[in-house]
Amino acid sequence: MTASLLIRNVRPMAGATVDILVENGRIARIGKDLAAPAGVAVEDGRGEIAVPGLVEAHTHLDKSLWGLPWYTNEVGPRLLDKIDNERENKKRLNIDPARQSARQSIQSSLMGSTHIRSHVDVDTEHGLWGVEGVMQTAADYRDIVDIELVAFPQSGLLRRPGTLELMDQAMKAGCEIVGGLDPCTIDRDPKGHLDAVFGLCQKYGKPLDIHLHEPGEIGLFSFDLIIERTRALGMKGKVTVSHAFCLGVEPALVDPVIEQLAELDIAIMTTAPASRPAPPVKKLLAAGIRVCSGSDGIRDTWGPYGNADMLERAVFVGLRNNFRRDDELKLALDVCTTEGARVMEIADYGLAEGKAADLVLLPGASLAEAIVTRSPKRRVVKRGKVVARDGVSIRTAP
Repeated sequence: MTASLLIRNVRPMAGATVDILVENGRIARIGKDLAAPAGVAVEDGRGEIAVPGLVEAHTHLDKSLWGLPWYTNEVGPRLLDKIDNERENKKRLNIDPARQSARQSIQSSLMGSTHIRSHVDVDTEHGLWGVEGVMQTAADYRDIVDIELVAFPQSGLLRRPGTLELMDQAMKAGCEIVGGLDPCTIDRDPKGHLDAVFGLCQKYGKPLDIHLHEPGEIGLFSFDLIIERTRALGMKGKVTVSHAFCLGVEPALVDPVIEQLAELDIAIMTTAPASRPAPPVKKLLAAGIRVCSGSDGIRDTWGPYGNADMLERAVFVGLRNNFRRDDELKLALDVCTTEGARVMEIADYGLAEGKAADLVLLPGASLAEAIVTRSPKRRVVKRGKVVARDGVSIRTAP
């Protein structure tokens, strides 16, 4: 659904005050004192800042506990403990992927996200249950947010026979991206794992977004293999590495990797974690590498945190990278908006004439103030329609 709208008296990216005319869901004109065409609704921007829609470039819509009874987390410390616990308890906890993804999508939208990339579990215990549920949400809630799906082998690809075949079915069903996970430490077969996921990319002509939690030199070894295949298979610009904790180690080890990432246009997703090494955002951006961010899991069996607010995530990016200047906070916002759109290859994104009218109105004198204060009084516009106002969505959660 698209709409027409005249937004008066707003400041794109905290610049000069203008009006924004939206026609049929796209930005038709930006300028001073624009005339409202007959029948077009007018929204008073009140001098607020307009930013392009926030981009949630990494989350797991299929397994949030949002709206369910509080979950008491007593899971062991290993990654595999968390993976196995979640898989074994999804049905017991009533984590229905369609309902839970709808709840989180509404929450993301009212906080200002207009696009979501969701990794969705594919495993031999639940099959395509998650994929089918999130696909339903993507279709049913397209009026407030665009969702793309990553087929994600959360429990491992080769360690659980039959998963690769299910991944193939998920791609046939319409997943847009192939996912992968820690080829050394989960599957313990880096060559086999990477051959499999890159093979799916080649078969379906789709990009790759691989989780890489592996630390230090073992993570850098996996990076070498990912880089090698990206180059050999001609997948420049079609690979994203998520988390990439190993890029947070000493520069002498990381700088040569960064050069190759730039050469092959391999994108990096960071959640700006507090408890792990993290990729150096400013250095990556300076090298021309696309960097995006996301909430990751939101109130799930892995952890109790998260509210789907990508402005808050920009704050985390700033804190983790010691961003203090206003121009540095702008970089943090870019990671959660324009850079995320570049990673997701959203062609019609941005505050410019001809682009899709996906934007957020934020109180604040400057971008830095708007990011840090994170006012709940936001207005979210999706394809020219106001879909959330002051924390209330036009859609009701199931």
